[in-house]
Amino acid sequence: MSETLIGKLEYKSVGLGAWVLITSEGKTYQLYKPPAELLKVQDKVKIVGKIRNDVMTVSMLGPILEVISFIKVN
Repeated sequence: MSETLIGKLEYKSVGLGAWVLITSEGKTYQLYKPPAELLKVQDKVKIVGKIRNDVMTVSMLGPILEVISFIKVN
Protein backbone atom coordinates (compact mmCIF):
# COMPACT_ATOMS: atom_id res chain seq x y z
CA MET A 1 0.00 0.00 0.00
CA SER A 2 1.40 3.39 -0.94
CA GLU A 3 1.10 6.75 0.77
CA THR A 4 1.16 10.25 -0.71
CA LEU A 5 2.96 12.82 1.42
CA ILE A 6 3.81 16.49 0.91
CA GLY A 7 6.64 18.24 2.70
CA LYS A 8 10.17 19.59 2.63
CA LEU A 9 13.40 17.63 2.48
CA GLU A 10 16.11 18.01 5.11
CA TYR A 11 19.42 16.31 5.75
CA LYS A 12 19.87 15.24 9.37
CA SER A 13 23.36 14.44 10.63
CA VAL A 14 22.19 11.92 13.21
CA GLY A 15 24.08 8.62 13.24
CA LEU A 16 25.45 8.13 9.74
CA GLY A 17 23.23 10.92 8.41
CA ALA A 18 19.94 10.61 6.59
CA TRP A 19 17.50 12.49 4.35
CA VAL A 20 14.04 13.06 5.78
CA LEU A 21 10.72 14.41 4.60
CA ILE A 22 9.04 16.73 7.09
CA THR A 23 5.33 17.20 6.44
CA SER A 24 3.39 20.39 7.16
CA GLU A 25 1.90 18.55 10.15
CA GLY A 26 5.42 18.13 11.54
CA LYS A 27 5.72 14.38 10.99
CA THR A 28 9.17 13.15 9.95
CA TYR A 29 9.79 10.26 7.55
CA GLN A 30 13.27 8.90 6.90
CA LEU A 31 13.83 8.34 3.18
CA TYR A 32 15.04 4.90 2.14
CA LYS A 33 17.51 4.97 -0.76
CA PRO A 34 16.17 8.27 -2.14
CA PRO A 35 16.83 8.98 -5.85
CA ALA A 36 19.59 11.56 -6.45
CA GLU A 37 17.15 13.73 -8.47
CA LEU A 38 14.89 14.06 -5.44
CA LEU A 39 17.69 15.37 -3.23
CA LYS A 40 18.20 18.33 -5.58
CA VAL A 41 14.70 19.69 -4.93
CA GLN A 42 14.82 22.76 -2.67
CA ASP A 43 11.08 23.41 -2.37
CA LYS A 44 8.11 21.30 -1.36
CA VAL A 45 7.72 17.87 -2.87
CA LYS A 46 4.90 15.40 -3.19
CA ILE A 47 6.18 11.87 -2.66
CA VAL A 48 4.34 8.66 -3.35
CA GLY A 49 6.02 5.97 -1.33
CA LYS A 50 5.74 2.86 0.73
CA ILE A 51 6.27 2.68 4.49
CA ARG A 52 8.84 -0.04 5.09
CA ASN A 53 8.35 -1.88 8.38
CA ASP A 54 10.94 -4.49 7.38
CA VAL A 55 13.88 -2.02 7.34
CA MET A 56 15.81 -0.63 10.31
CA THR A 57 18.27 2.28 10.35
CA VAL A 58 20.91 3.61 12.70
CA SER A 59 19.43 7.12 12.60
CA MET A 60 15.91 6.13 13.71
CA LEU A 61 14.41 9.46 12.61
CA GLY A 62 10.89 8.25 11.90
CA PRO A 63 9.04 5.74 9.76
CA ILE A 64 11.09 4.55 6.78
CA LEU A 65 9.66 5.76 3.47
CA GLU A 66 10.72 4.12 0.21
CA VAL A 67 10.16 6.60 -2.62
CA ILE A 68 8.15 5.30 -5.58
CA SER A 69 7.73 8.66 -7.36
CA PHE A 70 7.91 12.36 -6.61
CA ILE A 71 7.12 15.77 -8.07
CA LYS A 72 8.03 19.30 -7.03
CA VAL A 73 5.05 21.34 -5.81
CA ASN A 74 4.57 25.05 -5.14
